[in-house]
Amino acid sequence: MSRPAGRKARRLTRWWRRRSLRTRLTVIAATAIAVSVFVAFQVASELLDWELRDTAENQLRADSRILATNAQRAGLAQVQLPPYPGSGRLVRVILPDGSTRTPAGQPALPPVSEHAGRVAQGASADLMESNDSEEGYLIYTLRAGDGAVQVAQVADDSPINQFGFGMLLIGLFCVVGGALVGRTVARTGLAPIDRLTAAAVRVAHTRDLDADIPDEGGGEIRRLIQSINDMLAALRDSRRAQQLLAEDAAHELKTPLTSLRLNVELLIRLDRRGTLDSALPAESRTRLLTDLGAQVAELSTLVAELTDLARGDVSDENTELLDLADVVAAAATRARSRTPDIEVALDVTSVWVSGRPAALQRAVLNLIDNAGKWSPADQPVQVRLRAEDASVVLEVDDAGPGIDAADVPRVFDRFYRADSARALPGSGLGLSIVQRVVDAHGGRATVARSARGGALLRFDLPAAVPPAPPARLTGGEDTAAC
Repeated sequence: MSRPAGRKARRLTRWWRRRSLRTRLTVIAATAIAVSVFVAFQVASELLDWELRDTAENQLRADSRILATNAQRAGLAQVQLPPYPGSGRLVRVILPDGSTRTPAGQPALPPVSEHAGRVAQGASADLMESNDSEEGYLIYTLRAGDGAVQVAQVADDSPINQFGFGMLLIGLFCVVGGALVGRTVARTGLAPIDRLTAAAVRVAHTRDLDADIPDEGGGEIRRLIQSINDMLAALRDSRRAQQLLAEDAAHELKTPLTSLRLNVELLIRLDRRGTLDSALPAESRTRLLTDLGAQVAELSTLVAELTDLARGDVSDENTELLDLADVVAAAATRARSRTPDIEVALDVTSVWVSGRPAALQRAVLNLIDNAGKWSPADQPVQVRLRAEDASVVLEVDDAGPGIDAADVPRVFDRFYRADSARALPGSGLGLSIVQRVVDAHGGRATVARSARGGALLRFDLPAAVPPAPPARLTGGEDTAAC
């Protein structure tokens, strides 16, 4: 394909894609009808032409046999040829010497063809031929006596032309009617799409996600409407979750920010008066600075947990096959470094899961941190990891006061803190993050009372098949390698 032709095809494609669906359906319907009418016209014309030609040939054969019979009785030279009536068939007698006889007043026929001459000479019995002259004769030659007789008829295309003109009118009517019908069908069929589009535009402009689109139509339209309604429901849930997160975050940030602001304003006021050293003894100043550091750390932890929670399941970390025992050991090491006073007792076995190592380590670390807040100084936080049927089970328990039965259903809720935990540091987001990570890995998090009287936090994850150990080289292979 040449470049101009290729550009023209691309322009035509772009033009077609810019047309509305109604226009496309209308054009397709009109084109389909036009093609159908054209094909029907071609087939009907061929059949009509064949039928008319067959009738004309049969009539010529019948007339030739009658003339040949008369010529054999009276002789070719004496057979009577009635004067030409002015219309109808044309006749001619071919004598043995090649000369011809025709009725008086008859229009001249084309010269005798070579093939017709051979029929007169006895080379064949008959011949049907079409003359390509301007008149367009259909001539039948039949052997008679020592010569031949010919009967001819002017080829009349008027029936075909009249038929073609009629088919053209019918075709135009059908194309126009098809376009109108296609337009109507397109308008009727796309009416639900129009209403769906209007509803979607209204939702986009008003931001009203509570307005479900009415379920109408059937088949694909109904499935499309149901899919959009499901999407709106998911958006409503997401918006409510965002609003709840924003409200809870604002509430939780308010207290540490207020305390931090008051302490900082106190320091600034005393510093401006020049009475910082006299108004705040060294011991009070140290305590105030310690409080400021703790408040900043609390804010940093809260912001980090909010960021992690707001990200949901979106993570750049890839899922990989890992030994959960390594993840638990790393989390315990981090917990000891963050809180040197905490004692963590590990009882883990090698178990494999498919997951994101950083997210799982964060979940285990949150469980250990939570247990460390409650466990007495002389009682370690016990962490147990084992395989159980087709699952991997992690348990973290402490020897603290345990969780009240009324608080159990809300332990994993965001920002929820039991009354007994109000005086302890924390945001109430740690266990919520654990719940999210475990859910994202297809597991389940639960809480119960431990045998030591404290809280027993547990999660189950689907176990994975451990990787095959590397194949060991045989003695012969070792020798060969050396």
